[in-house]
Amino acid sequence: MSLAELGTFESFDPATGGVLASYPRHDAVAVHAAIERAAVAAVWWAGLGFRERRRRLLDFKAVLTQNLDKIVEMVARETGKPAGDATLESVLAITHLDWAARNAEKVLGRRRVASGLIAMNMAATLEYLPLGVVGVIGPWNYPVFTPMGSIAYALAAGNAVVFKPSEYTPGVGVLLAELFAESVPEQPVLQVVTGHGETGAALAGDPGIKKIAFTGSAPTARRVMAACAANLTPMVAECGGKDAFIVDEGADLKAAADAALWGAMSNSGQTCVGVERVYAVNSVYDEFLRELTERARGIRAGEHYGPITMPKQLDVIRRHIDDATASGKAVVGGPESVRAPFVDPVIVTDVPEESGAVREETFGPTVTVKRVADAAEALEKANASAYGLAGTVFSGNAKRATELARRMLTGMTAINSVVSFVGVPALPFGGTGESGFGRIHGADGLREFARPKAVSRQRFAMPGMNLTSFGRTPAELDRLVKIISLLHGRRKR
Repeated sequence: MSLAELGTFESFDPATGGVLASYPRHDAVAVHAAIERAAVAAVWWAGLGFRERRRRLLDFKAVLTQNLDKIVEMVARETGKPAGDATLESVLAITHLDWAARNAEKVLGRRRVASGLIAMNMAATLEYLPLGVVGVIGPWNYPVFTPMGSIAYALAAGNAVVFKPSEYTPGVGVLLAELFAESVPEQPVLQVVTGHGETGAALAGDPGIKKIAFTGSAPTARRVMAACAANLTPMVAECGGKDAFIVDEGADLKAAADAALWGAMSNSGQTCVGVERVYAVNSVYDEFLRELTERARGIRAGEHYGPITMPKQLDVIRRHIDDATASGKAVVGGPESVRAPFVDPVIVTDVPEESGAVREETFGPTVTVKRVADAAEALEKANASAYGLAGTVFSGNAKRATELARRMLTGMTAINSVVSFVGVPALPFGGTGESGFGRIHGADGLREFARPKAVSRQRFAMPGMNLTSFGRTPAELDRLVKIISLLHGRRKR
């Protein structure tokens, strides 16, 4: 008997534990059926062409905007986050959908490329074609913004999508698919399958899936990759981070403290690009810490941000707080800040770099702050991490800030702002190391869900240069060598 036939699972209000709704647990058979429907829809969707897909995606954008209150309510119910935060992530998702729809043809459409002197008799073109059916496995912390970063770009590239939302936020995924169907009722171009890990494994392991976009932990990503490996299915993975925040000389310390607090505590710290480590140079450390702690004392869980959505994460948060306070100095909060399912802000200074609270992703409203001699030491410590997702630099020196940002071993860095790159749809989003690989958003995000197609066409025969023939003469090869020597044989000094 299949899991779908066995029954359902429930979603819960993370603040109260109350049941919100029940959803089917789709098994491998149900998932495969959805993928087969998507394969038919993908052919139809790709055949519409860029212009017609753009029109429909812009209509989808309008439908999302018109139903913003409904989306925000569902996000707030399933994650526990304040309505304002749910609104912000939904609006960002809408702006990314708009960018993907408007720019897909420019980025992916067929264009001529230079042939070069050796192939001067050729006309060369490059285009990016749809993959077919893309599987998206989404997270619970930003259940609209994050998966839409894959869904919108995959759809704009001409693919059909089968989306498996987190088991903590299934209602958000179902609602997105229902709203999409208002704009594209003809074919199931965007479908949702619900369930737990076995549903995601069935999606990743199905041979009908041409690419998987996954957001979650690195250990889970490895399991998804193993499922993908059976069919050589490519994958883009965003696996979290331990992002650093550098406070340099001359920084606006009030703005830096405000940004660090938001980056560390918003969404209960459940943000993959959130701030978990701060390195402040000696000359500004004391004043920055004073600004940060004063602001943090006015923030409280349940008022400014919601509960910890995933109950088992509380164990990690407790362990990291205990570890940090045992070796460092708690200046705001401490072990008593954990009052499940809520966690009040925790700021700890002087935590050793080898501590789990500094090395491992906490995913809670905690942050460590460390004094460093200068920006060079701050950068060295920021880069001494297995993760490489995002980071922040606050500095009064624009040139040095830019250099620090460029040298951060991350996919994205914000200067004198926090997580601002997520609001720029043209910028790619993704990391390195334990933070994963591949990119969503921007032109790179569109190409992530397409395959390059190169075509060369001979326009005329090249007299005396038929090089790809068994009839090729020594004289023709000699002429080739002379041309290459003329073009490339001189050393430039």
